[in-house]
Amino acid sequence: MCATAALTLSGEYTLADQPVIFVLNGPNLNLLGTREPEIYGTDTLDDIAGHLDDRARAAGAVIDFRQSNHEGHLIDWLHEAQAVGAKAVLLNAAGYTHTSIAILDAIKAITVPVFEVHLSDPHQRENFRHLSYVGMAAKAIFAGHGAKSYELALDVALQL
Repeated sequence: MCATAALTLSGEYTLADQPVIFVLNGPNLNLLGTREPEIYGTDTLDDIAGHLDDRARAAGAVIDFRQSNHEGHLIDWLHEAQAVGAKAVLLNAAGYTHTSIAILDAIKAITVPVFEVHLSDPHQRENFRHLSYVGMAAKAIFAGHGAKSYELALDVALQL
């Protein structure tokens, strides 16, 4: 396997001989733990990142975990995942899931498998959340299991 650049949880790039999986998080997910805990649970994004990092390390992989409230950052990071040879992307595009044709196009433009992730089940919520542009191009969707949705998606990505 070729060496790949990876951003560690400490924010430093290292040269990794292990597979790299990007975990990209969209708007308002920085507020997890305090934002509507009855819907999203009490785990913070840092809690989720720590669990995924432990799980990935145990499987010999590296997690590159990021969050942004800006659509363009998510698109740039999808392109970057392709450029550095990431094994997969776990994407919780949050509200952009239901609105962003640009993110759909970015997913379609890369060959890295993208897995859609949601803490809640969008199909059990407001009607406007039932449409997923991300899901139109994602390899699979993991939703409705709280923070465990990320772990389920990671387990599948590690099997690729």
